[in-house]
Amino acid sequence: MTSREGAERRLGELLLSRVRDVADYPKPGIVFKDITPLLADPEAFSALIEALAAIAEERGATKIVGLEARGFILGAPVALRAGIGFIPVRKAGKLPGATLAQRYDLEYGSAEIEIHAEDLSSDDRVLIVDDVLATGGTAEAAVGLVRRTGARLAGLAVLMELGFLPGRERVLAALGDTPYQALITV
Repeated sequence: MTSREGAERRLGELLLSRVRDVADYPKPGIVFKDITPLLADPEAFSALIEALAAIAEERGATKIVGLEARGFILGAPVALRAGIGFIPVRKAGKLPGATLAQRYDLEYGSAEIEIHAEDLSSDDRVLIVDDVLATGGTAEAAVGLVRRTGARLAGLAVLMELGFLPGRERVLAALGDTPYQALITV
């Protein structure tokens, strides 16, 4: 094992040790992955932000796009740490001014997300940041939104991938050759 692999393994263990399983939330049969204990631990939270900022720097990102809502909690400090801008992707109707919108399908129904039309340009390289990749619908829609702005994608990075759900295949198809990275997979 290389020193980088060892460091990645230790980071994964630290992060995973701070994620709490909450049974039957938000409905019976679901085991919710609660990241609030990780956010409350300055060592783990700092390590997470450093790891995501390193990904942004390695990929030459000029902007971080954070997905509502926990992607905001992670994306804003990552952008600050990397010395680049932060752009929120919000639920429809939450941003003032001109927006671009993207609808996407959920397990039951659909949803829509928006970004300010002027926040990204063709000069930008964007790293999309979120907390959890589950079914991949929101991430796939965000990839579409970023591309519609004319910006180039530097990648998609998430804290945690739920490997038992089909999100990876969905986002890999949307990303094409653009890199995807999950810090931990459960």
